Amino acid sequence: MRAAALALLLCGPAAAATCDEFDAGLDRRLAREPSSLEVNILLFEAARAGCAGALPRLFSAGASRLARDREGDTALGIAARAGRAAVVEALLSDEKPQLDLADARGATPLMLAIHSGRGAIARRLLEAGAAVDAADRQGETALSEAAFAADEEIGLALLEKGARADTRDRTGNRPLCYAAARGALKLTAALIDAGGGADARCGGETTALMWAAGHPDLTRTELAVATTKLLLSRGADMDTTDDRGRSALMIAAALNRFETARVLLDAGADRKLRDKGGATAADLATTPEMRALVGP
Repeated sequence: MRAAALALLLCGPAAAATCDEFDAGLDRRLAREPSSLEVNILLFEAARAGCAGALPRLFSAGASRLARDREGDTALGIAARAGRAAVVEALLSDEKPQLDLADARGATPLMLAIHSGRGAIARRLLEAGAAVDAADRQGETALSEAAFAADEEIGLALLEKGARADTRDRTGNRPLCYAAARGALKLTAALIDAGGGADARCGGETTALMWAAGHPDLTRTELAVATTKLLLSRGADMDTTDDRGRSALMIAAALNRFETARVLLDAGADRKLRDKGGATAADLATTPEMRALVGP
């Protein structure tokens, strides 16, 4: 009864019904004396469905917290990705060798939780002592995942736990550039303090200012503007160029980021700079309005 009530509270009626069905068939499946592989498959199913109440019987039948599925995921990794808080709690209750076991892509349960937007579970894994600087096969860490997701609460918590801010993934990018692109203002400021200053280079010889100026569509304009102003106030060089010879103003012009381009111009950005192909910001502009703003 207690497990069913917890499933209903954490996962809703649909998940509770799923777990009722799972529990109803579990005794029958275990009575067939399944192999260790089959028992572990049941564990993965329980973790994915959020059926924490089934775990004691599965462990009694020989399921292992250290077992992995075909993707290399442990039950903890599966539960972390799926947002199954009750299962995560149950898995962490006694043994913790599983805490930092990575999947086939090198992602730990902490990284999976952050990537999937499971902030509460990420915080719980941090409390349990999850490693903060583990990197996956792409060189991405929990901090870069948090920055890319604009999850400032988790990003700041990782820094407080000692996460390195100066790491670079296989594309050459730092958490700072991801945070700047997403308009994560507090995290950007903290990463500047912790990771080598506002002009630390990322992939393609870009800087955080360039990423803020060329922010993705999902970043709100007001956040991009605020982040651009922050970077300028912290000493970012507005006329530094990337490996194409393009400045932050050129990048803003090419992507039609009108408000960030205006901020850069107000700060004194050089509109006459030319990239390696000889183009100015006005040449790169894609609309008449932008061309008028950045032109001579």
